[in-house]
Amino acid sequence: MRNIQLKTIELPDFGYDTEMPPIPAKEFEGRINKVLETIRNRQLDFLLVFADREHFANFRYLTDIDPRFEEALLLINKDGKRKILLGNECLSAGGTPPIPFEFELYQEFSLLGQDRSRSRSLELILREFGIEKGKKVGCAYFKYFYDKKRDIIPGLLDIPAYIADILRALTGGKELVINSNDIFMEPSAGLRHHNCLEELVRFEWASTRTSESMKNVVRGIKPERREYELAGNYVSDGLPYSCHPMLSSGEKAKAGLSSPSAFGVWGALTCRAGMVAEGPEQLDDKTSAFYEKFWRNYFLTTSTWYESIGIGVTGGDVFQKAEAVRDQELYEFALNTGHSIHLDEWVNSPFYPGSEIKLHSGLALQMDIIPVVKSAFVAGNMEDGIVLADEALRNRWQKEFPGSWKRIQQRRDFMIDQIGIQIKPEVLPLSNIPAFYTPYLLSRGKAATFR
Repeated sequence: MRNIQLKTIELPDFGYDTEMPPIPAKEFEGRINKVLETIRNRQLDFLLVFADREHFANFRYLTDIDPRFEEALLLINKDGKRKILLGNECLSAGGTPPIPFEFELYQEFSLLGQDRSRSRSLELILREFGIEKGKKVGCAYFKYFYDKKRDIIPGLLDIPAYIADILRALTGGKELVINSNDIFMEPSAGLRHHNCLEELVRFEWASTRTSESMKNVVRGIKPERREYELAGNYVSDGLPYSCHPMLSSGEKAKAGLSSPSAFGVWGALTCRAGMVAEGPEQLDDKTSAFYEKFWRNYFLTTSTWYESIGIGVTGGDVFQKAEAVRDQELYEFALNTGHSIHLDEWVNSPFYPGSEIKLHSGLALQMDIIPVVKSAFVAGNMEDGIVLADEALRNRWQKEFPGSWKRIQQRRDFMIDQIGIQIKPEVLPLSNIPAFYTPYLLSRGKAATFR
């Protein structure tokens, strides 16, 4: 067993950039070309990418357009023709994509009560685009389905029924309209698991906002302080949320989705939870005895995750190593032992028993091990984002974004030298509170360490 103790540590001010780098237009053209290559390899004639306010990431990945409070639809054929359908407000204010697309107003995507008199029917639009009998159409929205062996079931769609019904009628066969979300979301080959440098730097920008916010929340905790006062520390600098901000204490923290304290924006989420006490002496004897064992083992488990992560490592191996050190008498894993992250908070997860998915460079991951305790009600959680980057990607990052790179190196040094977590060279922490875990929230400077 490693020597785990609480130690007073000064958390450095890692800083952050004020400007978020844009994603170059050539990157979007490259993404479209990769989609076209996949369409042709799968012998699809068309790909339709549907989006709404919550499930927009595949659509924005290709277009750089956020549909906000309407729906949107991207049509692509195997020859490269592409068209975007938008509602009343998105067509006028949805933003300008960095590469050319044909646009058409489709007013059924508009909010209720608005004008519907100026757009053609969806059936006519799709037919004119070339969708007809015998054509094979892939559909992407936000989820795909698989059996117990994790083999994908292409016939199960997640797009709205009115679109699926029209497509099946036009193609003349149910088997010709298939779920193709794995093009974007499958954890090995899925396109959104292979991020360009600019996207990763944007994720680091986002993570500085969520982690600085969480740092200020924890520093502001004191008896009699109200939750909504603490939640005022959540500041995104205008970046949209990837999930509803969460902050709860007491009995409410027992409910899963109300969560302890979590703040997520596009590309990043930070979470911390602990006991509102200065130390074990402020808890009753039973709770104190349980919590002392719990937080130490939870810290060991999360640290094992960090030290196991690396390029070429399988998700199953990471899961098994975390599972091997978990004290089964204290808590269970609520979900997977981590997952991939993108504009949406959870894309997919390679971390499950027996997973043979190999982790690769360009992958953005969330250290997200949620414990479900088995005895006394206690709280403990720590979530932050990392990126895996091979030597070539690291060299580019250092050269093209030196400010971001400097912060990453300082975080690595902090995790290794101050916390004692021995991460591999390819592991790049994005959070400004990297693995900084304070189980007793009123003793803010005392963090768990291996020193």
